[in-house]
Amino acid sequence: MRIVSVIGTRPQLIKAAALQPALRRDHDEIFVDTGQHYDDAMAGNFFGELGLAQPDHSLGIGGGGHGDQTGRMLIALEPLLLAAAPDAVVVYGDTNSTLAGALAAAKLGIPVAHIEAGLRSFDHRMPEELNRVVADHLSTWLFAPTPAAVANLATEGITTGVTEVGDLMLDLAARISVEVRGEAVLTALASRLELPITTGCFLFATVHRAENRSPEAMIAWTNLLAEVATPDRPVVLALHPGTRAALDSAHIVLPANVIVIEPQGYRTSLALQLHAAAVLTDSGGIQRESAWLGVPCLILRDTTEWVETVGGPDSSAVLVGLDRSAAVRELDARAPREHSAEQAIDRAESLRLAGAGAAERISAALIL
Repeated sequence: MRIVSVIGTRPQLIKAAALQPALRRDHDEIFVDTGQHYDDAMAGNFFGELGLAQPDHSLGIGGGGHGDQTGRMLIALEPLLLAAAPDAVVVYGDTNSTLAGALAAAKLGIPVAHIEAGLRSFDHRMPEELNRVVADHLSTWLFAPTPAAVANLATEGITTGVTEVGDLMLDLAARISVEVRGEAVLTALASRLELPITTGCFLFATVHRAENRSPEAMIAWTNLLAEVATPDRPVVLALHPGTRAALDSAHIVLPANVIVIEPQGYRTSLALQLHAAAVLTDSGGIQRESAWLGVPCLILRDTTEWVETVGGPDSSAVLVGLDRSAAVRELDARAPREHSAEQAIDRAESLRLAGAGAAERISAALIL
């Protein structure tokens, strides 16, 4: 089949890196980058690091509001799809690039394949929730990562074309995890980034979602970080450029013992998670990665579409929202300070990840 793949953000690059080898072995792929994450820190260096082919088309559509950005993507994608005349358009996840790719294809009568179909947070205030729901209802192939995702689709009356394939990102994590297990990896990384950290003696954090960029939310989560960051266990915050701009605009200063670094490449991010005492994040991708790595994860949201990672005290992740007392309580329970170094060292040394086989299932299913 001739396939147009549409990506635009860091998480989508990770997913595409896992799928592209199988896709290009079995099909003719045209690779399109919308440019939704348009700087090197967020996306540029991922192509070389993950072995992705350079895009056949780079649209350079970053910035702007949701409607403006999605509209510009639709305008750019339509003539491209008309010229390519693909048998299918593959979209990933839940971003504006996902929505634009699905809409542009559907309006031209081109079948859509949605990677990570069926995920639901049931929070319609989230732009991502709206994007994924619309993409699912436009798709011919719905590649669901989990049984819960399949069930969500059935509840909405979608059963035709649904295949549970496993989590595509696990395929890549399994491939890369062997490269980041050793403590020497963290030592070299800490030296390169000039970070005063050792295994199990720091917390790793990311914050990027729109709901966490309001002044009220930023005050809440910076206060939360202030509560958990200490001189002997600092927070290493990989700061999204959009979040940095929002903090600057609101004149909010990050607390002491929070060390800011630029967004990192895939290997570095995986290493920082694995060797941390715990992770604090609003990212769905990092939530899943931390679960596979066995790292305690505090989710800085009130809902999650990745319900499998959240459960009782033995689960890898817990929803704490922006509640400081909940964060302290869960860190004390899941990563007690007196044991966190030993726990992290044991976790890294014993890590053995097996892939989900999702890439092979998806490529094999893409047959008209």
